[in-house]
Amino acid sequence: MSWIDEYKKRLTTPEEAVSIVKSNDNVYIGGNAATPFVLLKALANRKDELYNVKLFHVLLMGEDPFSEPAMEGHFRHNSLFVGPADREAVNQGRADYVPIFLFQIPNLFYSGQIPLDVAIVQVSPPDEHGFMSLGVEVLASKAAVETARVVIGQVNEKMPRVLGDSFVHFSRFQKLVEVSEDLPELKKKPFTEVERRIGHHIADLIEDGSTLQLGIGGIPDAVLSALKGKKDLGIHTEMVSDGIMEAIEQGIITGAKKTLHPHKIVCTFILGSKKLYEFVNNNPFFEAHPVSYTNHPFIISQNEKMVAINSAIEIDITGQVCSDSIGTYIYSGFGGQVDFIRGAAHSKGGKPIIALPSTAKNDTISKIVPFLKQGAGVVTTRADVHYVVTEYGVAYLHGKNLMERTEALIKIAHPKFRPELTKAAKERNLVK
Repeated sequence: MSWIDEYKKRLTTPEEAVSIVKSNDNVYIGGNAATPFVLLKALANRKDELYNVKLFHVLLMGEDPFSEPAMEGHFRHNSLFVGPADREAVNQGRADYVPIFLFQIPNLFYSGQIPLDVAIVQVSPPDEHGFMSLGVEVLASKAAVETARVVIGQVNEKMPRVLGDSFVHFSRFQKLVEVSEDLPELKKKPFTEVERRIGHHIADLIEDGSTLQLGIGGIPDAVLSALKGKKDLGIHTEMVSDGIMEAIEQGIITGAKKTLHPHKIVCTFILGSKKLYEFVNNNPFFEAHPVSYTNHPFIISQNEKMVAINSAIEIDITGQVCSDSIGTYIYSGFGGQVDFIRGAAHSKGGKPIIALPSTAKNDTISKIVPFLKQGAGVVTTRADVHYVVTEYGVAYLHGKNLMERTEALIKIAHPKFRPELTKAAKERNLVK
């Protein structure tokens, strides 16, 4: 293994590694459970000597030193998916949000539309050939590593070696910093009775041999818990959570009937518990790919019986779905919702599903509304929507006229809000 000496030459301290970042640089940061905290802390400590450093990333985990007001003028987020770390900075105008379909992000870097000076990512230790896995987040990190002028790696002995199109040779990195740090975990919470009912409605739509895309949270967990007795389900998804691991252990998910990558779980990032990270380590059942592959609607559609399950902040009575903002307040991002809704719509026997509780804030607010809030962003258009599911049932909208859509959505709204939704619909001549 003659490469080891060269690998050792690239090892350095966090402070020395980030010293190659310069003012006005475009810097990509790996995110989710692969957020490189040690390197980010070292970079933040250089605040007083750096100006106008633009940070590109998807969801960042944990505390974010770059969102502090004192960082203004030194570092500025260009968030491709907003999360708790940078949400306030975005809405206060101290950071920026880039609305974009998740599958299109890598091409921003490959095309040169966003030229990257530096990429900072977290990786697994090298194997005997010198290849390191991007581990629990491939997403756009592989594109960033392949296109950035300089690449810095946080080599974490606790990063699982996730298989698939996830490997980068150590020689692509100019600086390497070895750490031993637990990955951030996202613990499962018990799902509510409302989520349980939604889960059962969705489970009734899922046939044996279907391939699923699910996110994380109460509704996906409720769906997975309602799948007992289903056979040969597959997974082609953006993210893998503990619920998927548990369904594998129960024999519900086998991938045996998948038409694309049979007997494989395909994803672009993994987020959950330490047990999940250990489960995916070197596990041939899992393949992590760049998001330009996992989330491309053409690729998704090659899975027959593709069932895509996504949520929303609110949906209006004609079927327009808002998922990234609360009025003008930016909450998250486009993510992969439209990628999978469109992919499932073009799948043979596919079912695109938008699932949401009928109300919020202890039944004081309806999530099915006459109009989206002023300034709210339409993420999924009414022409894209097929199934909408609440705890009160399933509305099928595709190919339906505005009156039929409105009637179907009012039927699955909370009974408390149906009269006012009907009144508003009558004022617009949407129901008789």
